[in-house]
Amino acid sequence: MRVHSKSKLLILAAAVAAAAPAVAAPLVRHKGAPDAIILQGVTVPAGSETLILSGQLASPIDPSRPATTIADYGDTKTQTVSTFKRIETILKAHGYAMGDVVKLTVFVAGDAKLGGKMDFAGFNDGYKQFFGTPEQPNLVARSTVQVAALAGPMYLIEIEAIAVKAPQ
Repeated sequence: MRVHSKSKLLILAAAVAAAAPAVAAPLVRHKGAPDAIILQGVTVPAGSETLILSGQLASPIDPSRPATTIADYGDTKTQTVSTFKRIETILKAHGYAMGDVVKLTVFVAGDAKLGGKMDFAGFNDGYKQFFGTPEQPNLVARSTVQVAALAGPMYLIEIEAIAVKAPQ
């Protein structure tokens, strides 16, 4: 069987294209309003590595003492900061950083001190220490919902996180 010159060129072009490294598409963070502290969404390119974290809770303020009350874990802002520090540690253990986080789902329990309403401002104050800062300018897509309760009566915050590394 004879292969024509044109066919040889097509086969050679296909082989070269298959061997050439693909140009990776970037991760795109879609900003909404200029002053928004969260994103409208994120486009994650094919081939990205994704780490999905289960919901994380705050650590006790004083780990040397038994912790059974909200006071042992702190108010919403204190628990938010503690929970993000825990997330930061887990991310680092897997080779990620807070700047790789693209999506958060946040569950906030109502605070008895606020008549059973969630402390949204306290949560946002803690959030802004980790996202949109000069050290870590990336924002994330985020959902924040009030829930009736969390796994333990001492918790006011639970946070799930998704982190992504775009292909290089």
